[in-house]
Amino acid sequence: MKVQLPHLDDFLLHLQTDNYSEETIYNYERDLEVFRDFLEEVNTEFEKIDKKTILNYKAYLTSRDRKTPKNQKGKKKLVSYSINRMLSSLRSYLKYLIDMDYKPVISPDAVKLVRTERKHPQVAEFKELVKLIESPSKLERNKIIALRNRAMLEMLFSTGMRISELVNLKRTQIDKTGRIFIMGKGKKERFVYLTPRAQKHLNNYLEVRGETDSPYLFIPYRGKNAQKDEKKISPNYLQEKIKRYRELLGINVPISAHSLRHGFATYLAEQGANPAAIQILLGHESLDTTTRYVHASDRYAEKTHRKFHPLKE
Repeated sequence: MKVQLPHLDDFLLHLQTDNYSEETIYNYERDLEVFRDFLEEVNTEFEKIDKKTILNYKAYLTSRDRKTPKNQKGKKKLVSYSINRMLSSLRSYLKYLIDMDYKPVISPDAVKLVRTERKHPQVAEFKELVKLIESPSKLERNKIIALRNRAMLEMLFSTGMRISELVNLKRTQIDKTGRIFIMGKGKKERFVYLTPRAQKHLNNYLEVRGETDSPYLFIPYRGKNAQKDEKKISPNYLQEKIKRYRELLGINVPISAHSLRHGFATYLAEQGANPAAIQILLGHESLDTTTRYVHASDRYAEKTHRKFHPLKE
């Protein structure tokens, strides 16, 4: 059975006119495609969904039998945050249909979110993060790629930027003091800052990068026409490189670009930084979101307890 989600294109256009970012709109579309594929699998028309359909969909999302947006079998179980994002996308779509006076098939309130697991924050040791950040200088044979990848990792940890913000960065966003103007998630504007160390490695890269037609700061290099390549580094490329560096270094804690952002917040907090300031640097709307990033390590918590407990003697 071929299932259509009514007025889906209008819903996506509505998000665009509400000034949602392209990435956010893409995520909504992808999430709703998963719901549509589920309806096709269970042979249910959109007009006939009920509370039991929603319950079965939640069970489908938590199983390994679900299909990805590319119609491939899911390789691993979704975490609760991912499931809730997909359920929230469906709820927003249903609310839109009601707001536009289309006949509701089911109330958005019928789409209940799942309970989120409270994971202990897993942040690599500071020395391991430093090793990873410095690794392109030792592991990359091509000099310009080594300088570029080192600069990217240095900047991620220096600023706490998201990987999407880094790959879309343009030279015009950075001033001479190392302050960077960011248009972040949800089109929220903020400033982030380069450390002198990160600025040094960025300058090392820019010296060999030369002038190009590309407006982007970090560009791919492919053969003789590299300087004419107007494309930008893909997030997947950088994530795969980080994974490769971690494996070669023998670091057993999973590290991604997001881990560098997480580490940025955690180690600022360990040095005594104000959580409200970290919130601004990360571009979070809510301090509650920031607190998921700035949980100090067990070792630091123990050190604080021993130092400050009033009856320690």
